[in-house]
Amino acid sequence: MKKKADILIVGCGAAGLYCALHLPKDKEIVILSKDDVENSDSYLAQGGICVLKSEEDYESYFEDTMKAGHYENRKESVDIMIRSSRKVIDDLILYGVDFENDHGSLIFTREGGHSTPRILFHEDATGKEITSRLLRAVESLENVTVCPHTTMIDLLTENNTCLGAVVAEKDGTVVPVRADYTVLACGGLGGLYEHTTNFKHITGDALAIALKHGIELENIDYIQIHPTTLYSPKPGRRFLISESVRGEGAVLLNKDGERFVDELLPRDVLTEKVYEQMKKDDMPYVRLSLAPIPEEEIRGHFPNIYQRCLEEGYDVTREPIPVVPAQHYFMGGIWVDLDSRTSMRQLYAVGETSCNGVHGANRLASNSLLESLVFAGRAARNIADHYTHVSCKTHVDLEQYSDLEQRKAEYKRTVLEEIRRARNSREKGTKQK
Repeated sequence: MKKKADILIVGCGAAGLYCALHLPKDKEIVILSKDDVENSDSYLAQGGICVLKSEEDYESYFEDTMKAGHYENRKESVDIMIRSSRKVIDDLILYGVDFENDHGSLIFTREGGHSTPRILFHEDATGKEITSRLLRAVESLENVTVCPHTTMIDLLTENNTCLGAVVAEKDGTVVPVRADYTVLACGGLGGLYEHTTNFKHITGDALAIALKHGIELENIDYIQIHPTTLYSPKPGRRFLISESVRGEGAVLLNKDGERFVDELLPRDVLTEKVYEQMKKDDMPYVRLSLAPIPEEEIRGHFPNIYQRCLEEGYDVTREPIPVVPAQHYFMGGIWVDLDSRTSMRQLYAVGETSCNGVHGANRLASNSLLESLVFAGRAARNIADHYTHVSCKTHVDLEQYSDLEQRKAEYKRTVLEEIRRARNSREKGTKQK
């Protein structure tokens, strides 16, 4: 494990990888992955990635994003994301991402909350396609070292300046890694929840560490529940049934086989409707029918969903499947500005770890990959444009990290308590109004 880097990136998902690809090639970069490098939530994204199709689509796209976010979005961030979308897509195509196309013309699909089709996709595994291509590009760089099974357990700080991180290697060895710049790309917090579409090792560590060091957070109680995940009585991560399935015509049914809702409502609204129907039916799930979608399209557009459901005993071409809402995405996080800078010097945050205000109170479908890449690219450019070396001679007392499991448990409790505190504070403020 290297103990010094120019730039340390904590997280190996799409945001962290894209950031690394846009940093200067003469800088020594170290990327940490808490688990296997492929086990980031970016790999799990099924539906797709949004793009501004034309200037005529701008107002509609902007309004769809704002409406889904209950108009709590930062307008400047939304504008930047939309205006930057085509450049990101062009980048991804250069990295080899194979978006669905018809003889070279990109094909668009539609999901809940969108007023028109504007989502690019690769079958029902867009996140895997994008992230694996980015990883391949990163692995070809001589100036980047990727460290799997290496966990950030603290930041190195001095006078509100980040000087790197304290990390635990796979065998439990704790080492300080000093860096001029640190980028937090640690993902969300789904591992804190019983029902989640996230990998269980993604537990919001960066949030707890940020709280410890007085780094500003924003909207930490804004947590999105996805309305359709495959129901199972077994414990473990829930399998996502992509929003694009409903975008292509799938319908939600109650226990009597009757359609009960507009399936393309924004996720938070649809989730409430599903919960209401489950209560009415006294059932732990509702059913999703793909009958309106031609069988050939199901097998071609949604091969992974089709196969996974078969493994669970359901043939989606013949019968409805049981679905239930589950924790899916985190709209809040570590506050960042338009260049992904946190309130601590030399420290950036990108992807689901950060809160740049794009999503507001509720994320519009398929904006997550785009937002992550746009603002990861901006972080890289800002670091490159303002690169400053820092000196870190502070002694690190590694004895305080002797009980790693206890520290991890404390971090989980800290984040959950802060979410409850923020939620209670928001509810009191709403009642006062």
